[in-house]
Amino acid sequence: MKAAIRNQYGGPEVITIEEVPTPSPKKGEVLIRVHATTINRTDGGILRGKPYLIRAFSGLSRPKKRTPGTDFAGVVESIGANVAQWKVGDRVMGLSDQGDTASQAEYLVVPASFHMIGIPESISFQNAVASLEGAHYALNFLNKFSLKPGDQVLINGGTGAIGSAAIQLAKAAGLHVTATSSTEYIDKVKSLGADEVIDYTKDDITSQDTVYVHVFDAVGKRTFFECRRILKPDGIYISTELGPNWQNIWLALVTPLLGGRKVIFPVPVDIPNTLETMRHHLESGAFSPLIDRSYSLAEIREGYTYVESGQKKGNVILELDTER
Repeated sequence: MKAAIRNQYGGPEVITIEEVPTPSPKKGEVLIRVHATTINRTDGGILRGKPYLIRAFSGLSRPKKRTPGTDFAGVVESIGANVAQWKVGDRVMGLSDQGDTASQAEYLVVPASFHMIGIPESISFQNAVASLEGAHYALNFLNKFSLKPGDQVLINGGTGAIGSAAIQLAKAAGLHVTATSSTEYIDKVKSLGADEVIDYTKDDITSQDTVYVHVFDAVGKRTFFECRRILKPDGIYISTELGPNWQNIWLALVTPLLGGRKVIFPVPVDIPNTLETMRHHLESGAFSPLIDRSYSLAEIREGYTYVESGQKKGNVILELDTER
């Protein structure tokens, strides 16, 4: 089988496509034929080993896993002994938020107990996998808020994988959603369900008169101190990034003690809930992932380069079945 391989930390240039043996499932394992995965911000961090905190679980001096990848959508190809919950031919999607799934390959082996779930019959592999990594962060950040229908929330970065998912999940919770976008994507962000859209190329979100119960910075571009004036006195700020000098971690420790506006820096851990929630939303039609473009495995370097450029809108898909 073909797989993306890297033996050191670095940029897209360290990735090569190699022919490696197709793994065989052992007792309690499942072989997945991968149809689609994403290239996302988590993958970029794991590829470079930055911030260095990532290396605590990905490998200190070199990557523990030679093949990168966070999520996947595919078909069960074969099963090992003592596997009862899956059968050959099952369409499945799965995720590890530590970027150690090794899914950027034509096949992968995972334990039968791995965080994966069946794909609804009407959903494509591309839409299934685009509903995982970004939606996982969006869901596990939003559920740290005390949400009440009608609450006004601001989502900064409405066209990212996390932000576009957060808009739809916040609307499903009955919130009044304001999101940011560049001029050319305003209509797309509105189609995701945003009640209001601020064109960040023309207006500074931190100088407006509206105040919000929560500010969710899904791209890590505006700090808590910049957003304080648009937060209600008991409002909460959450960012997907550590912030300058890792300030969001220490602010999450200090601001709850001071009272008033505070920072929360959650660690998303509940993957089973993410999988169940997203399958439900996909089945009901309440969620439609935003997909920017697709690359083949042979084009993986170009895919990583594009993701790292900061230009992507929603999800970038790596299609593995095109290589067969």
